Amino acid sequence: MEVGYKGIATTVRERRTINDFNGQPVSKEVLIELLNDAVWAPFHSKTEPWRFILFHGDGRRQFSDAVLRTYSQEKREQYADRVSDTYCNVVPVHLLVLIREELRQKEWEEAFAAASALIQNLQLLAWERKIGVVWKTNDYNENSEFREGTGVKPGEKVVGTLHMGYFDPKKVRRAKPRTPAETLITWVDS
Repeated sequence: MEVGYKGIATTVRERRTINDFNGQPVSKEVLIELLNDAVWAPFHSKTEPWRFILFHGDGRRQFSDAVLRTYSQEKREQYADRVSDTYCNVVPVHLLVLIREELRQKEWEEAFAAASALIQNLQLLAWERKIGVVWKTNDYNENSEFREGTGVKPGEKVVGTLHMGYFDPKKVRRAKPRTPAETLITWVDS
C-alpha cells in the first residue's frame, strides 16, 4: 500500500502546468484512455455532470477560428497569424470541459466541483504519460462567438479549456513552495 501512496504523492507534487509543447501529436487512443480514467472523479448527482469537446488534428482550426472571432478587428489583424500557428500547429489538443448550468446553486456548485476534480485527475494521469496540460479559464470561454464556434450548447458552462501535449522535461519549471498544511489547520479534537 505504501508504495502506491508514494507514487501518487510524487505525481501530485511533481506535476506542473505546461505551456511549451514539443509538437508531437497525442493519439486519439491515448486521449480516450485518459478521459476514461479521469471520469472516475466523484460527483454528487445521479448522472455525471460533464461533457467534452475535443479539438485534435485539423479540428484545431475550428478552435483557433473561434478564439479569433472573440478578438477586435485590430487585435485580430495583429495576432491572427501567431494565434493560428499556436493553436493549429504547436498545441496538439484543445479540450473543453463542460457542465450544465443548473438553476439551483447547490447543484451547480457540486457539478463545478466534480468537473474540477475530473480536470485534476486528467492532469495527473496525463503527467504520468509525459503529457502536459494547461488549464485555462480565459474570457473567451464566456464569449457567445467562441461558444457558438466551438459547439458549446446554450445552458452549458465551460469549466476549463485544457491545452495538452507532450513536452520537453528539461523545460519544466521548478515548483513554487507550498504552505505547510500544519500551519493552515484549526484543530478541533476535543
